[in-house]
Amino acid sequence: MPSRSSARLAALTVAAACGAASVVLISPAHADSVRIHDIQGTTRISPFAGQKVTDVPGIVTATRGYGSSKGFWVQDPTPDDDPATSEGVFVFTGSAPKVAVGDSVTVTGTVSEYVPGGTSSGNQSLTQITKPAITTVSAGNAVPAPVVVDEDSVPDEYAPTGDPAASGSINGLSLEPSTYALDRYESLEGMNVQVTDARVVTATDPHSELWVTVKPWEHRSRRGGTVYGSYDSQNTGRLQIQSLGSTADFPKANVGDTLAGPTAGPLDFNQFGGYTLVASKLGTLKTGGLERETTQRQSSRELAVATYNVENLDPSDATFDKHAAAIVNNLQSPDVVSLEEIQDNNGAKDDGTVDASETVHKLIDAIVAAGGPKYDWRSIDPVNDQDGGEPGGNIRQVFLFNPERVSFVDRAGGDSTTAVGVTKVHGKAQLTASPGRLAPADAAWNNSRKPLAGEFAFRGKTVFVIANHLNSKGGDQGLTAQYQPPVRSSEIQRHAQATAVHAFVKDILAVQKNADVIALGDMNDFEFSGTAKILEGDGELWSAIKSLPRSERYTYDYQGNQQVLDQILVSPAIRRGCDLEYDSVHINSEFHDQISDHDPQVLRFRP
Repeated sequence: MPSRSSARLAALTVAAACGAASVVLISPAHADSVRIHDIQGTTRISPFAGQKVTDVPGIVTATRGYGSSKGFWVQDPTPDDDPATSEGVFVFTGSAPKVAVGDSVTVTGTVSEYVPGGTSSGNQSLTQITKPAITTVSAGNAVPAPVVVDEDSVPDEYAPTGDPAASGSINGLSLEPSTYALDRYESLEGMNVQVTDARVVTATDPHSELWVTVKPWEHRSRRGGTVYGSYDSQNTGRLQIQSLGSTADFPKANVGDTLAGPTAGPLDFNQFGGYTLVASKLGTLKTGGLERETTQRQSSRELAVATYNVENLDPSDATFDKHAAAIVNNLQSPDVVSLEEIQDNNGAKDDGTVDASETVHKLIDAIVAAGGPKYDWRSIDPVNDQDGGEPGGNIRQVFLFNPERVSFVDRAGGDSTTAVGVTKVHGKAQLTASPGRLAPADAAWNNSRKPLAGEFAFRGKTVFVIANHLNSKGGDQGLTAQYQPPVRSSEIQRHAQATAVHAFVKDILAVQKNADVIALGDMNDFEFSGTAKILEGDGELWSAIKSLPRSERYTYDYQGNQQVLDQILVSPAIRRGCDLEYDSVHINSEFHDQISDHDPQVLRFRP
């Protein structure tokens, strides 16, 4: 088996014995004549957790001899008649297992409940047998046939509502595998399962994982993914795929590709996505022919404004030429580009450097080399290590603009700690500083990127642009959490940030109600979210991605869900112009060889 050095992969299912805080135990006891379905039980927690079980019989279906979670899966070839009880379980050995697939074994050991990621993650637990003593009865036995997981066997309702008496946990609820998708998957935990001709809905990532759907028509996007359209319309057919084989042989798949034929192996649970088919047998990759999109070029009278998260770009990266080609060719050289995640000149080295001029100029030069315009730029350096992101990286937003098409209105006074304001001059709104940072001392921006505001002039008209990178979703419970609905703790700060941005936009419109205002960037939240509703307020802003059909509303692809994180919101004057065109330009999120995990967004309109 392969050696996997990635810390992330090594942590996928670290055994319970390695983290006592993650183990759910009851009073030690001893159980005789117990079978696997007895151990798994009819809830998510084994009725034998903490107990020693003796001579549990089964057939070895797969082995894992790499990473921190070495062991094997064993399945009872004589199942009971209860669909809620799984017939498979993982046996943690701590070292390369000495059994082989097809061995008939008996296992004596302690049943434990391990929570991948720790109890603070809110994840469900994985039932397993630890500290095992294994007896091989015979070899070469037929492995139990895999259970087919398909659109007919997975319910359309995602999860039950958690028990209020247990802080919203579903752990103690009786499984209803014919009613809830999560219960169906839980009832198969540890068992040999199979998907057939499964369409890829999240491309292969650097950790040799991809996501498929077993429901081909569930919220299908135009390009072959599955769209996440609301908190109440979960994509129940999503399933993560890993492999027990060599990572070198793992398919490099894009969204819309297919794993043709059967993909089969034990159903595991890990902290990076929940239920995962760890494949002993992988289907054959069949390409869907997906190509990167190119947006329409703006006319001479249209202003094209874009937002693009370039994912921790610093001078040491090898992606400048590709980012430049994307801006010139796929985005058609927008007049204004708001960049997120521009790092300082020495990247993640934490030595007090905050200047990012080398990073920006390297990108500008690459754009010229790609045949694009000679962009000018404006930004404000952050206070060292105060804006979150990668330690030492000092990410910030940067305005690129084409001086042959649009002018930047420079107004002195903006710096890292001074708040930009709004004044009235000759009956028009005007920023007190351009560029300026929005309320940098507000607690809403603690350890987070402060918005960058600037005034632009296009064909004699003023356009206010506010570049944002709101608080990330880090710390939120996953969709497969034991708490249902999951807790989205990151919203607290993001809602405060959205409130501040909305208030600033409202200040501009209070002075000049017909002002052209754009708030754009990586909002780190969905177009239907509370964050978006706060930003939109009572119509002061409107998320222009909602002008697209629902099947095309996505900028990011995460764990089988195509979703909106990047947005361009516009004031009423822009929305009422009737000439607004919006494009989510899919060049990254659907591809295994992405240069950023975000797709850029482009807005075209006539000020």
